[in-house]
Amino acid sequence: MSENKNSGKGKLKLFTENMLVYGFGGVISRLVPFIMVPILAKLMSKKYFGLADNANVVISFGSAIAIMGMYDAMYRYFFEKEDDKYKKTVCSTTVYFTLGMSLLVSTVMVLFHNLLSMVAFKTTEYSYVIYISAVATLVSATNGIISAPTRMQNKRKVFLVTNTISPILSYSISIPLILKGYYVVALPIAALISGITMEIAFLIMNRKWFDIRLFDPKLLKKLLVMAVPLLPNVLIYWVFNSSDRLMITNIIDLDANGLYSVGAKLGHASQLIYTAFAGGWQFFAFSTMKEKDQVKSNSNIFDYLSAITFAATAFICVISKVFFQSIFPEEFWDGYIVAPYLFLAPLLQMLFQVSGNQFLVVKKTWPLSVLLLGGAALNVLCNYELIPIIGIEGAAIGTLLGYLSTLLITVAVLARMKLLVINKRIVFIYIMMTVFFLAWRFVFKANLITGIVAFAAFCAILLMLYHKELKNLIGMIRRKSK
Repeated sequence: MSENKNSGKGKLKLFTENMLVYGFGGVISRLVPFIMVPILAKLMSKKYFGLADNANVVISFGSAIAIMGMYDAMYRYFFEKEDDKYKKTVCSTTVYFTLGMSLLVSTVMVLFHNLLSMVAFKTTEYSYVIYISAVATLVSATNGIISAPTRMQNKRKVFLVTNTISPILSYSISIPLILKGYYVVALPIAALISGITMEIAFLIMNRKWFDIRLFDPKLLKKLLVMAVPLLPNVLIYWVFNSSDRLMITNIIDLDANGLYSVGAKLGHASQLIYTAFAGGWQFFAFSTMKEKDQVKSNSNIFDYLSAITFAATAFICVISKVFFQSIFPEEFWDGYIVAPYLFLAPLLQMLFQVSGNQFLVVKKTWPLSVLLLGGAALNVLCNYELIPIIGIEGAAIGTLLGYLSTLLITVAVLARMKLLVINKRIVFIYIMMTVFFLAWRFVFKANLITGIVAFAAFCAILLMLYHKELKNLIGMIRRKSK
């Protein structure tokens, strides 16, 4: 019995430490851009925000094609054996395949730059931005693989330092360019230079893990068997996170997309939570996947993260309008309405990944694709129907409903397969969050006092529901401090 308790504590410590270190490193890389948004809003118009945002959309799509699901496959096979040569073979095979794919995708982007410009910007006037995006795609795709050994070896200090330097370097380049009037290319060029710098740094640190002589065609086939079914998932995530930008641009204009982009920045403050989770989750999930009580551990994490997700979202609902009016120029104030939707959406993605990981543990990736595809289709349909009627809020609603439907169906399927344990408490807090969100939208979205009272009541109920876990956590912290 004591052995199980010690094992549980060890897994909790492993998950917490990786969240704090890798997650905190990732949070820093996203916190700096979040802090910089109000500054950029005073220097740039909505149009240029929209343009830079769509350039990132193009890069994320190209990178998804180039990586082709190999990042997750590399992680899965890296922990398959404890043999160092085998691990290096996994890394080497993955990186050289990804390099070839990245060069191919970047070349195609250059050849079709005018077409991509029309899709992304509704004009060929900015087609030269696609050239920058093509190079950035090459860097982004390969950088993820080259930096992976740092995480897989648990080199925490290195990760913290590099994730602190990268955004600082990027804005150190972009701000002077903006001040000189280079509004169109300032952010894309700065991000590209920062990405190249980080890739060179990681290549120097991790060079021993990549050897062309260790490229293994047989292992590549195994990696592709796992990776290729994941590619649709990555593309579907792109639909979730990016299709709304393109549809807003083409249905309305770049100005509306710029407003949506700024509204999404507060919403994407949840990326700080999501990134902290993701930083520790992947290492934790695959390194503990063979434990006997893995289903129970995964279910507990899903339970606790759901409570954290909803408490944070309720807070954003209350402060959204006041926050926008306090720090942004007036032309950006209307963006507040999308913030709560886009704050909750990435956290639902986080919860989907916690639950959906159970399919990966049993090596079944196709259900993830099917479930995500249904959610993405609902997302696009809502965008198509709602953007012409209610503008940018319609796109935010589509994103949220797409993720929510995917999550609920996934949880139901896994519970039926006995790969996830769902208790009455989880069901209750999901219903409670739905009621709170609807009350915000139709009752108190513009009334700060009413919102604060509702938020306090919401949190009080959560505290009662999770008082035992909180008591244990406080006790563990006190024992640790002593």
